[in-house]
Amino acid sequence: MHYLLELYSPKPAWLALDVAARQAYFATVGEGMAALSAMGAEALAMGAIDGGKLHAAPQQLYAVWRFPDDAALDALLAGIAATGWHDYFETINAAGPSVDFPAHLAQLAAL
Repeated sequence: MHYLLELYSPKPAWLALDVAARQAYFATVGEGMAALSAMGAEALAMGAIDGGKLHAAPQQLYAVWRFPDDAALDALLAGIAATGWHDYFETINAAGPSVDFPAHLAQLAAL
């Protein structure tokens, strides 16, 4: 499995949109989700970041996605970019295949 962790905060362009413009944008984003879901893209969790936690990220929001393969992950990233998301949100992505705990310790040891 592959995972994507998005951390994002609104840019001034998003804050300048009125409610109707935001709803129109959400409709555009929603249109592309059916095809991405068919590829196996699965939203696991989304929400606001709790800034009161130890070492909290400075971004305001997060999303966690799961994919069966790298192609589905790349399709979601391309779809997000195609909607103009990055015009509205400053985004940090962390993505890659998952490994179990011992394999991750081996990754750390190899650094």
